[in-house]
Amino acid sequence: MTTIAIIGAGPGLGAAVARRFGREGFAVALIARDQERTDALAAALGREGITARGFTADVRVPRALTDALHTAADALGPIEVLQYSPIPHRDFMRPVLETGPDDLTGPIEFSVYGPVTAVRAALPGMRELGRGTILFVNGGTAVVPHPERAGTSIAFAAQSAYGHLLHDTLAADGIHVTQLVIPGAIVPGHPRRDPAVLADTLWSLHSERHGFRHFADDLEA
Repeated sequence: MTTIAIIGAGPGLGAAVARRFGREGFAVALIARDQERTDALAAALGREGITARGFTADVRVPRALTDALHTAADALGPIEVLQYSPIPHRDFMRPVLETGPDDLTGPIEFSVYGPVTAVRAALPGMRELGRGTILFVNGGTAVVPHPERAGTSIAFAAQSAYGHLLHDTLAADGIHVTQLVIPGAIVPGHPRRDPAVLADTLWSLHSERHGFRHFADDLEA
């Protein structure tokens, strides 16, 4: 059995992705800051017949994130799929003229250093498997920067560049790197942005393995 590691796992998209990949036979590593919540979600998934376990890490603490991914692989099986989808802090979303150098530290740690750390931790196992998928999930500011959300606009753009570089570099190794841009909020019941619909989309990106950037819905300029 191989594992999907969901970084930023919560009751919405994370839970839906866990169920979608779990139905396909993946073990699920739920990685977030709140151990109690990830344990509760893992227990709920277990009652549905899905092998899942919660792990604690703050994506802004590289050693903790690396340790969580290594522990997950040891406990559940090698990580074949890595999803990076934590929700940015609200204080990252300041207007551009109110954003100074210090205000960019958090967004960059969260959306650039975090994914770089996660990929470096998971990549050796994928190479050993001879296959893998890295899924980046971003909001619309990854593509269209918003002047009232400078931190995430800048950091998401940097994460997008990193992901695209990985896409081009790792394809020859059988490792597919892809980005799903979700414009607007994730909305239960929405035809394209419902968590279960998005989980199906992410499964398709993993299984069909084509292209880098994909959109969950029409992009709002």
